Amino acid sequence: MDNSQIADRLDAFALLLELVDTNPHAVRAYYRAADTIREAAFPVAELVASGRARELRGIGPSIEARLRELVETGSIAELDELERDLAPDLVGLGRYLGLPARRSIELARALGVRTADELRDAASEGRLRTVPGVGPKTEARLREALARERKPRPRRGLLLNRARELVGGIAAALEGELAGDVRRWHDSCEALAVVCAAANPSVLLEEFAALPQIVTLVERGERRAVGVTLEGVPIEVVVAPPERFGTALVRATGSPAYVAALEPLPEAADEEAVYRALDLPWCPPELREEPFRGEPPELVELGGIRGDLHCHTRWSDGKATVADMARAANERGYDYIAICDHTPAVGAVRGLTSDDVRRQADEIAAANDLLAPFRVLRGIECDILPDGSLDLADDVLSELEWVQASVHGGQRMPRQQLTARVEEALRNPYVRCLSHPKGRYINRRPENDLDLDRVFEVALSEDVALEVNGLPDRLDLSGEHVRNALGAGVEIVCSTDAHSVRGLGNMQLSVATARRGWASAANVLNTRPLSTILRRRPPS
Repeated sequence: MDNSQIADRLDAFALLLELVDTNPHAVRAYYRAADTIREAAFPVAELVASGRARELRGIGPSIEARLRELVETGSIAELDELERDLAPDLVGLGRYLGLPARRSIELARALGVRTADELRDAASEGRLRTVPGVGPKTEARLREALARERKPRPRRGLLLNRARELVGGIAAALEGELAGDVRRWHDSCEALAVVCAAANPSVLLEEFAALPQIVTLVERGERRAVGVTLEGVPIEVVVAPPERFGTALVRATGSPAYVAALEPLPEAADEEAVYRALDLPWCPPELREEPFRGEPPELVELGGIRGDLHCHTRWSDGKATVADMARAANERGYDYIAICDHTPAVGAVRGLTSDDVRRQADEIAAANDLLAPFRVLRGIECDILPDGSLDLADDVLSELEWVQASVHGGQRMPRQQLTARVEEALRNPYVRCLSHPKGRYINRRPENDLDLDRVFEVALSEDVALEVNGLPDRLDLSGEHVRNALGAGVEIVCSTDAHSVRGLGNMQLSVATARRGWASAANVLNTRPLSTILRRRPPS
């Protein structure tokens, strides 16, 4: 079993334990263990098989025993029993319909049903209204939801990394292709789809229904099905005839507005043939948001990135040492990495004082001696204080090779005040880049009210770049904002904000977001060699 499969089973176990009122601390421990395993950079099954599972953070004896059982037998007996008792297909269907998991079970028990099809039958027979607490409005809403034919959507978009993991696993199992929001690298994914090719679709649709990620089908047609996960997330599978696979992939990739502008789509076996028949150049999926029939630009590629300019270590809130991060970046083929730990004003985590910054220099020098000619840059993610000044003095900043300025506290400042605060920081001669400019956390809070047009003006005049932060819940600047920044002449930096070795892999998300903003390699500062990065340093 791979890490994703193990983590999915632990997540399912945690959810079902929660429904039988298990100690909440134990439930949280299983959720945390699932996250740890999903993020691990090595095969956890091998660690478990060698008796070393407890080397993983948060894995105690109870979870270790479950992991050993899962790896050795392919299942967890207690989870199998819970699934028999609690009918996960009804839990998943209920969540898809907007019901809490516990309410789904109550509904199923009151109706005496065990499967999603039995619940639909009960609804069509008018038996929903016999359940205590289900009035006419609730009954109508559930019946409409059960019968709906519109495109399936989760109640809230999935973060891009989780969506790609989920849909990617299904695509790999069915030997299909990612489609929908995931293929366009949308920052919050609602349309989740896989497109397959087969003359006879029935076998693939049966395989889809039997996947461990899918607990029930909510729709089934001749060449299409919609399955739901235990969390209530709908995923569409389209099985096209091989000669029409390209057409189906273009249509399922979307967006709807982009596809509508191309209709009628010709039938073709691959996407390139579709575009040739339309007399159009092939369009990268990241650019398929708005109607577009022109020649796409040559977008920045992941392989063009020469270094990561925003990484954290144990000196602040990271999980790895300077040497660990540097070695991992070197193994990715980079030429350089900037260590940018926090400063004290960040508040929520430990930040580096002036003395810390100077002591960290010794550790960075040792890593450089070890890994030369690879280069570890002395950097900092320096908080912007409410008055626009920086959290470290200029004499300390002048020693550094890369300074990122960031707003953490006070995100909800009025627009004019927040913009003035950031402007002041960008005028500091040592600031090289503005980190996560809009301060967003996708699905958790709105963007701050920073006036980006004004920030673009100042950044351009002061020769400061803006970051495209690769953390899955940030992706900030967004694709739309990247395009606006490039239109204003501002350079961007694709960075990961990595807090672990695994976090360096988020460069792919950062680059994809930059591509959604139509960025070419020429627009991205860290596609350039180290000499160019260092030449931009202001004189001391």
